Amino acid sequence: MDYLPITAPERERMLARIGIETVESLFSDVPTAARLEEGLAISPGLEEMQVAAHLDELARTNRSAADLVCFAGGGIYDHYVPAFIDNILQRPEFFTAYTPYQPEVSQGTLQAIYEFQTGICELTGLGVANASMYDGATALAESALMACRVSRGKRSQVLVAGSVHPEKIETLRTYAAAGTFTLEVVGKDECSCDVTLLCSRLGEQTAAVLLSYPNYYGRIEDLRPLIEAAHGAGALVVLDCNPLLLSVLKPPGELGADIATGEAQCLGNAMSLGGPGLGFFACKEALMRQIPGRLVGKTCDAEGHDAYVLTLATREQHIRREKATSNICSNHALNALAAGVYLAATGPEGLRSIALSACGKAHRLHDALLATGRFCDPCPDVIFGYEFLLDWCGSESLDRIYDALIAAGILPGIRVGETGLLIAVTEKRSDAEIDAYLQEVIQHA
Repeated sequence: MDYLPITAPERERMLARIGIETVESLFSDVPTAARLEEGLAISPGLEEMQVAAHLDELARTNRSAADLVCFAGGGIYDHYVPAFIDNILQRPEFFTAYTPYQPEVSQGTLQAIYEFQTGICELTGLGVANASMYDGATALAESALMACRVSRGKRSQVLVAGSVHPEKIETLRTYAAAGTFTLEVVGKDECSCDVTLLCSRLGEQTAAVLLSYPNYYGRIEDLRPLIEAAHGAGALVVLDCNPLLLSVLKPPGELGADIATGEAQCLGNAMSLGGPGLGFFACKEALMRQIPGRLVGKTCDAEGHDAYVLTLATREQHIRREKATSNICSNHALNALAAGVYLAATGPEGLRSIALSACGKAHRLHDALLATGRFCDPCPDVIFGYEFLLDWCGSESLDRIYDALIAAGILPGIRVGETGLLIAVTEKRSDAEIDAYLQEVIQHA
């Protein structure tokens, strides 16, 4: 609705009604030292045309995907988003923050969420998925809380591999600070997890082991021995996944994982300067009643037609707070809709072809960079998908090469330490863009 400010006479009548003379009297309990006595340091109001020009000027200070060819990843990737996705998202039936509590007027939204859940189940090989979460980091943190709930208070230790995304580990630390579980990061921040060390830390208090598939450095490891060891110790296993790569990898459910989480921005969602993200959460059916957030179920109405409804929604809006599975999670329904539309439009074979295209281009750039003699692979025996970590070993500093690539309109990747560069190559990157990257490295090294 429009914002209609009150008039001066209306303000006087409101003050008189509550028995005070000035607006300042409302803040009499606030100490004088804490009040701002002078006016705000802002410029006078501008006309609409001037505001538009000012905003354009501010926008031009950003370096966007339109300015830089993006070879950065680390959880947010420059995949192609088909035009029809925005066309569907902007339909007024979907373009709303309304939660579909009333199924009789929300069948379209509920069905769309149900289709998203189905797609996530098919990708992960697990029996149930929720209606999405804020992002991949909070989804992983919620898996730790869920694992402790499943143990009915008997286990509170959560082990996380050091090769998990560092920002996700920081999110886990934030959740752990509340005291619900203890967090132990096992192994160094390297391109493969230390299986032997992780297995040695398993014990009777271990509720869950959290792993990445692939890990932060793009590497895809054989996690089955670790999964078996964790189950042998009575712990649940959580795999933090890239859903696009699940179209070509063995699904988490088939590997034996109990829970799969991840960031689904890569499925039909633009980078958008880093957000909003789209978390997904799937688990075995036996754990269904402990899953956080919302679920949409499918049933039949009185006339035998398909009907969709929120079910097992154990959030604080639906159940007594102390019995809620989570009080700080929600879903990103519009982002989930984009992912559902993307999955439906590409289909299994289309999704697989996109993943293989990205992987093929990534391996081409990886091998070509090694051939320049300026880079080396710190983990040559572990395969990767479409993201990889290389160490700079040229005579010049990596800073100089990085800045030269930026000046040439190329975002070369994410800096990791002093010499590491984490590079992602999606299906959008053309042969010409890959060649330009290589030429800049050769020219300035």
